[in-house]
Amino acid sequence: MKHMNYETIPTKEIVEKTAAALKERNIEALIVDTKEQALEKIKELIPKGASVMNGSSTTLEEIGFVDYLKTGTHGWNNLHEAILAEKDPAKQAELRKQAALSDYYLGSVHALAQTGEFLIASNSGSQLPNIVFTSPNLIFVVGTQKIVPTLADAMKRLEDYVVPLENQHMQKLYGVDTMLSKIVIFKHENAMMGRKVKMILVQEKLGF
Repeated sequence: MKHMNYETIPTKEIVEKTAAALKERNIEALIVDTKEQALEKIKELIPKGASVMNGSSTTLEEIGFVDYLKTGTHGWNNLHEAILAEKDPAKQAELRKQAALSDYYLGSVHALAQTGEFLIASNSGSQLPNIVFTSPNLIFVVGTQKIVPTLADAMKRLEDYVVPLENQHMQKLYGVDTMLSKIVIFKHENAMMGRKVKMILVQEKLGF
């Protein structure tokens, strides 16, 4: 079932209001018009030599980030690639733990409230250490259709809209259902921690 209100790009005014609310919570919002601009912004933000980890994200695929990573021309230390290349399960598990310490972590969010609060849900929880604590730099890329009025609306978007779509996605790829196992409610980034959290708001429908 389509919820058209979950797929509509909001007005510039709402996007700017949300960006201001994020700033109040120590999260820098960068507004761009297109997915191409979002990818260019990421290239500007991450210095050569930095270690980079990313979660599996339809948004990162759609903006071309995943393909760009695969080219190997970025000059970053791509930790995700090393994990996928490792065939020994024990060594792979160890690399996953080390990847929690990446200089940069990239992903998306499942719903963003105009209040500046946002939700990130996970089945395994593998990407959550980076997001909540271990990576000093976070970059979230978010299609503005994910903006909803309140945190309660964000939870509703996640449960009523995102989970059924993610389930279809997982069934198609792997023949298994998804589970809504762990949810991070991101309300603030404490300035004392010294981390840099940036959200690239893209005025296009990206991800779900």
